[in-house]
Amino acid sequence: MEDLIRIGAAASALGVSVDTLRRWERDGRVTFERRSNQRFVHASELTRLLTERAGTGRTSARNRLTGTVISVKRDKVMAQVEIACGSQRIVSLMSRESADQLELKPGVSATAVIKATTVIVERP
Repeated sequence: MEDLIRIGAAASALGVSVDTLRRWERDGRVTFERRSNQRFVHASELTRLLTERAGTGRTSARNRLTGTVISVKRDKVMAQVEIACGSQRIVSLMSRESADQLELKPGVSATAVIKATTVIVERP
């Protein structure tokens, strides 16, 4: 079908969910062509979105908590960074090199970007 790409393939290429693309359509951020109750995007439109996302540094993570770094503990390889985000305390483990490049130290503003993971706890 010409240069049309199914919504699922477009979502995968962009690193977002199909629901996100539907939301973008409602917001006027992307236009889909409908054929037989299926959504397709033109390759040029997908290219535009990919270029736009690459230039903004955006992620698919929805949870972004801005706060203040309250402690940074470094060793030779790793760093433990604690950020106060309102009433929440966020602790991140990262490479020391990353903490140094971000110039993380107590008192600086930082945003914790949280991508959901699955945690399962079981008892016999």
